[in-house]
Amino acid sequence: MPLRTLTDPDHLPALDRRYALDRPALGLGAGDPPPRILLLYGSLRERSYSRLCVEEAARLLRFFGAEARIFDPSTLPLPDQVAGDDHPAVHELRELSMWSEGQVWCSPERHGQITGIMKLQVDHLPLSMGGMRPTQGRTLAVMQVSAGSQSFNSVNTLRVLGRWMRMVTIPNQSSVAKAFEEFDDAGRMKPSSYYDRIVDVMEELVRFTILLRPHVAQLVDRYSERKDAGVPIDATTDLSSIATAPQRSR
Repeated sequence: MPLRTLTDPDHLPALDRRYALDRPALGLGAGDPPPRILLLYGSLRERSYSRLCVEEAARLLRFFGAEARIFDPSTLPLPDQVAGDDHPAVHELRELSMWSEGQVWCSPERHGQITGIMKLQVDHLPLSMGGMRPTQGRTLAVMQVSAGSQSFNSVNTLRVLGRWMRMVTIPNQSSVAKAFEEFDDAGRMKPSSYYDRIVDVMEELVRFTILLRPHVAQLVDRYSERKDAGVPIDATTDLSSIATAPQRSR
């Protein structure tokens, strides 16, 4: 199964717990069951900094009370390489996307853009799949790593992709400059303002996911899709119709 095993899932050496809320979404909505977050990264290098960032993010999500799963893209075929996309890794990615309530996308910046590996994963996620929608209405946090100075080209592109996939991309984002300097020999991120920003982003992702959880069905209800499906409004159950209906005098 193309899921990465998270080593030391509860060890957070760079986190100052004196300032960390273990349940940042408390009071915003039901936290049970735990928010389900899928994390994608965009490099196959043995020491992949986008993967290391995603692993730090996954540990933080666990600390914040979420369930985090990291997809390993190493066995994904190219789009249309396999007839009907009938490949175990493609099936797994789509099932994980359906399972998720929110996602984290982290790409290196290469030639001023996201990597092919990152785009490959998004390209394998259809807008519609057997009447189901693998991405629509899910929250999204975007991050990037750079070999040089700080840049925002990759996160900007990921925002465009998130909008295209009809996801709710949260306001905050992370961009780690000179990523090779930010991790120790064990692959753990050192304390820094870059790490603190990842904490901020994951905290915000959990909040938005919990906040939107009870409203997702209404937020993704679309006129054009109702029209295409031939499903008229039922005025007895539609909240907007009920709210605007004339009130009977007593």
